Amino acid sequence: MFSPALALAFCIGTLFGVGLLVSGMTEPGNVQGFLDLAGAWRPQLLAVLGSAVVVAGLLFAWARTRAAPLAARSFQWPTRKDIDARLVVGSAVFGIGWALAGYCPGPAVTALGTLSVEAWVFVPAMAAGAWLAQRLR
Repeated sequence: MFSPALALAFCIGTLFGVGLLVSGMTEPGNVQGFLDLAGAWRPQLLAVLGSAVVVAGLLFAWARTRAAPLAARSFQWPTRKDIDARLVVGSAVFGIGWALAGYCPGPAVTALGTLSVEAWVFVPAMAAGAWLAQRLR
């Protein structure tokens, strides 16, 4: 079924994926080089991450002025503000995995389209890890 919300999500997702490809975020070596501050540091992704923070900040500020999003009845803002052990451990596991594999979820799924063998191994492993985490909770 076609819906305007689905078409909007598809367009935004496609734009995001193209941005990840063009910026080099789908190349694990680029990401690992960026995270290697003590070695052969590659600062190029700093511009990508910095521009993402600026764009997100501006869009969040704009969204807070609206009564509802464009394609939904209401916003679903986070309500929790506490920092607990689960958040800290989850963030650490995510960061360690990102540094070791050179992928985080968005770029990994995008890299599937490049027929990258690493992505085709990583994404099922990531899905299995997410499934296991849900079962252990």
